[in-house]
Amino acid sequence: METKLFTELRPLYETTKENPHVIRLKIRMKDAIDPDVLRHAVDITMRRYPYLCVELTKKDGQYIFIDNDRPVVITNSLRGVDLNSPEANYHVIAFVYEDDWLALDVFHGITDGTGSYEVLKTLLYYYCTEKYNVALSTNGVRLEEDDVRPEEWEEPIACRKDLPTPEKAQQPDALNLVAAAGLENDKQNTVYSIVIDESEYMEFVKGNGGSPTTMTALLLSRAISRMYPDSEQVIRMMVCVNQRNALKVPMARHSLVGGASLEYNDNISSLPISKQAGIFREMLKKEITDEEVLKGVAAQRALYNMILSKETDQERTELAKMIGDVTIRAITSIVSYVGRTDFNGAERYIRDFRTLTSPPPSGLGVEIAAVGGRFTFDFIQTFSSDIYVKAFLKELEENNIRFELQEVSRLEFPDFKCPWG
Repeated sequence: METKLFTELRPLYETTKENPHVIRLKIRMKDAIDPDVLRHAVDITMRRYPYLCVELTKKDGQYIFIDNDRPVVITNSLRGVDLNSPEANYHVIAFVYEDDWLALDVFHGITDGTGSYEVLKTLLYYYCTEKYNVALSTNGVRLEEDDVRPEEWEEPIACRKDLPTPEKAQQPDALNLVAAAGLENDKQNTVYSIVIDESEYMEFVKGNGGSPTTMTALLLSRAISRMYPDSEQVIRMMVCVNQRNALKVPMARHSLVGGASLEYNDNISSLPISKQAGIFREMLKKEITDEEVLKGVAAQRALYNMILSKETDQERTELAKMIGDVTIRAITSIVSYVGRTDFNGAERYIRDFRTLTSPPPSGLGVEIAAVGGRFTFDFIQTFSSDIYVKAFLKELEENNIRFELQEVSRLEFPDFKCPWG
């Protein structure tokens, strides 16, 4: 089977050695990883997702995915292997383990957090049932014996005829966190992992009429606003939006992520937090209607077609960089939350959960995971300074939210080998 790249184009051409577009879902299990059981579980899992077992190649001047029958690589080291390389058997997905840690690495162009979670859910089902000799629920788990629907792998955007015309709204530049704190020379990608009890955070969130996404964006906005009370630039949070429902393709493997803007300004800064949460909730509600989401899809499709209109990889890479530069000016930070994931009993074997991606061009992104009765907030930065993490933790303290700063680490995961070198 051959599949032309389309939604994959922007991540492909934005990838650099410093910031590869790779997702790593990293789990600390309660016991050491059994490599034989893992090998078996990976093999079964990948039979369920044949459209992820592909090799990137070029045909008639366009990049395509073709079937890759080589084994998906498993590495006994968290360093892993660079994706789309000989060491990865030219796959764009791989697995790693070390002691009690297990991780899934995948090219962010072929899928997103939602798609990655589905793969991980399948893997954990097969791994835990064999390792622990238990019967886990299959509810919501994609299994080897399933019929793979065309919806899962067919391109959902390129040929759509019903997309609305995107609006060309002009937005003032957002506050840039790197420039505001003078961190231009601090180029050490770093992750700060914060853990909060799920029930406690949800009590606070619901008590103020918010959601985990809007409340996290609000708390971070409040923290930044206190740091720069005299700034004339708006604090604009970009909340990631799953486009599958609006596109009516809930099973799609593609990277289908849009964005909703939440602006924190002088008009709401003096209000109590419950009022602020209500305003953020209404902002998000307006931006996640099917109509608005599809406008975002249409705008993205236009960008993909612009990339395709360029003849050389160099021209396409330069255009992707220009698009990224616009993002830097438009966004203060990004907040991403796939939603609470039920691993159907496998959660009892999970100790820690991390969601790692390349940091956004604006400098700071927050990845939220809700697994095993805890929220984990991974602050992923292009810099090492803890200035914004400390400000966020102060907001938590002032709202009586208990937390644990569990880990501070360099952001390290595999590269994605671009075919042009």
